[in-house]
Amino acid sequence: MFYSLLEQLGETQIGTLIRENGAIFPWIEAVHVMAITLVVGSIFVVDLRLVGVASTTYPVSRLTRSLLPLTWVAFALALCTGLLLFSSQPTTYFDNFAFRLKMVMLLAAGLNMALFHMLTARSMPMWDNAPALPMSARAAGLISILIWITIIACGRWIGFTMAPF
Repeated sequence: MFYSLLEQLGETQIGTLIRENGAIFPWIEAVHVMAITLVVGSIFVVDLRLVGVASTTYPVSRLTRSLLPLTWVAFALALCTGLLLFSSQPTTYFDNFAFRLKMVMLLAAGLNMALFHMLTARSMPMWDNAPALPMSARAAGLISILIWITIIACGRWIGFTMAPF
């Protein structure tokens, strides 16, 4: 049943158009890569602050507040373009190990972020301006960096393991 839903998605007008038009897929992919670059770049700025290797004189709260809107807009764009790319070959993507790992790691990134905001960031007023942050904040930043590196690697791996149209 799930595969039949994926097959139906691939047979939609948009999925067919993206799959059959040689110019559309690369343009969507280019926008997807640029959006991911903005997502990861803005997240890394915060993560490097949390880890304590960059912007140590800049308050974490101010940094996150200034970068969060960019991160969410870029993430929404990456999500939309990713869904469009997926619609071109949904069963092939779903069967691809690198794609599945990327999806799991995106969930892990979301969980890491949620745990940071629900637990660690609650005490942010006490350490916001400190150059050396608590171990929980440093761990969240390091875990985030490792997760996003894995997501990027999986994205590249997908491109090298997918069968052409």
